[in-house]
Amino acid sequence: MGFGSFIRQRREAQGMTLKDLAGQLHLSAPYWSRIERALENPPKDELIALAACILQISPDQAFVAAGRLPPDLRAHLGQIVHQHRERLHT
Repeated sequence: MGFGSFIRQRREAQGMTLKDLAGQLHLSAPYWSRIERALENPPKDELIALAACILQISPDQAFVAAGRLPPDLRAHLGQIVHQHRERLHT
């Protein structure tokens, strides 16, 4: 599931309108609609984190849906890859 459909599913599950979420993100509803319909790439990290906060979901889930490593883990990318590879080979 891509970022847009992930966010739309979570937003709708909470009964929030697209316009309400876009307003809380200080974005236009048409722009956010394009994100939810995968006509735009996922937004910048700050908006992903804010959307996760507003929707009360894990930021990690939102970043994974966006195809990105959460910002706080990026400095540790080498270590994360190494640990993951070790687990695959045990």
